[in-house]
Amino acid sequence: MNTFTIFLILIILVSFLLVVVVMVQNPKGGGLSSSFGGGGTQQLGGVKKTTDFLDKSTWALATLLLALILASNFAIPGAGGSEDSKVINGSDTTTTVPATTPVDTAADNIATPEPVE
Repeated sequence: MNTFTIFLILIILVSFLLVVVVMVQNPKGGGLSSSFGGGGTQQLGGVKKTTDFLDKSTWALATLLLALILASNFAIPGAGGSEDSKVINGSDTTTTVPATTPVDTAADNIATPEPVE
C-alpha cells in the first residue's frame, strides 16, 4: 500500500467523521447539547459545554481534512515533477519527423472507367 492510498483512506475517514459531527449539531441549539440537560452547562466527560466541544471538533476535523488533502498532493504517483517544462526552459527539444510521400497502393493505380455516352 503506497502513501497515496493511506492518505486517501484517512481523507475518507475524516470526511465521514466530519459529516457525523455536523449532523449531530442542531443550528437552533437543540441538538445533542439539549438532550444532556437543557442549556449545556452540565459537565459531560470533562467538557463544560457540548456545543463548544462539537464546534471545536468540527473546526479540528475540517482543518485536518484540508491538511490531508494538501499533503496528499505530494504523494500522488507520477506527479513528482521530474520533467522540466519546455516552455519555461525556452528550448524546443521535440524531434522533427522527415516528411515522406505516401506509398502508392494498388487501388490508386487502377484507372477509373469513363462514362459511356
